Amino acid sequence: MAVLLSACDSSDKTASEMPPLSVLVTQAVVKDVPLRVEMVGTTTGAQDVPIRTRVEGYLETMEFDEGTFVKKGDMLYTIDAQPFQAKLVAAQSELAAAQTTRAKTQSDLARIRPLAEINAVSEQDLDSAVAQEAAARAGVRASEANVELAEIELSYTRIKAPIDGLIGLTKAKPGEFVGREPNPVVLNTLSDIDPIRVRFSISEREYLTLARHYVEFGGRDKEDRSSDRPPDLVLLLADGKEHSQLGSIIASAQSINTETGTYTLEASFPNPNNMLLPGQFARIRAQYRNLENAVVIPRKAVIEIQGRFRVYAVDQQNRVKAVDVELGPNIGNDVVVDSGLAGTETVIVEGLQKVRPGMQVVPQPVQVEEG
Repeated sequence: MAVLLSACDSSDKTASEMPPLSVLVTQAVVKDVPLRVEMVGTTTGAQDVPIRTRVEGYLETMEFDEGTFVKKGDMLYTIDAQPFQAKLVAAQSELAAAQTTRAKTQSDLARIRPLAEINAVSEQDLDSAVAQEAAARAGVRASEANVELAEIELSYTRIKAPIDGLIGLTKAKPGEFVGREPNPVVLNTLSDIDPIRVRFSISEREYLTLARHYVEFGGRDKEDRSSDRPPDLVLLLADGKEHSQLGSIIASAQSINTETGTYTLEASFPNPNNMLLPGQFARIRAQYRNLENAVVIPRKAVIEIQGRFRVYAVDQQNRVKAVDVELGPNIGNDVVVDSGLAGTETVIVEGLQKVRPGMQVVPQPVQVEEG
């Protein structure tokens, strides 16, 4: 018994002589927190127009420099026009013949009609003359349509820019046969890149978050959109830098995609220096709310116990105090505390598994990276 008591006394003495546990701490802060969502998308032109050949033939000339800006109406390509010129001449000849036939039938009808009135010719002869004149007039209209079609096909041999924009690399060079598969049919693409568009998709949860914001601003009111003020959008490029111009949502799908569970939108951004090109990777950032005077702590300062969240704070006597908290949204590496903290507390960020309420500790301040 004496030996056991001596051992216990020695153990208590050793425990009492152990130094307080050293823990890393940081200060809770109170600040305004912007709530944002980020979406991944791809840039497209405001108009991306495929330059398509509408007739078959050999490409004769290419009248532009690839990767440059062209104006609406500028000549882009020419296709060998000789077959279409010959077709036009043939159609014009058929029209001339039809016009001659019409003139003859009109003359015959003009001669027979007075004779029919005095019964010099039969009613059958008159009816035949009337029918022939009507057929001749129809033949002229058909020939005129053939001439018009031939002129249209001939005009297709000269391909002009339909819009102002940036033209890309050609898919056919002069001398190639174009207009019929497997030969090129789409020769190029012309893009209007100012403004530039970004097409992106968001999850159903993100859609609901943004939709509630729009409803608050009247964005779903079909009758009165005067109070519609959706948030400005920030465009983040592949190098992590922000585009100098803010954008806005200009188009959206009519439904959630049931296969992917996403909602597709398009945003428009001014592109005055033409730096942005179609096909670029882009991230869209939208701020939908601003929390004023929110209490913010690092996420790693929070532990979860059976669905409840707890933070260990250190008081002025360097003793540990357990605080149950309710959490708000995550902000990068931080989290907003809706209730439980006043924003003046010092919270433990490392060593949480070793501390207990009431324990004496040695707090060591640490700089925590902001999210």
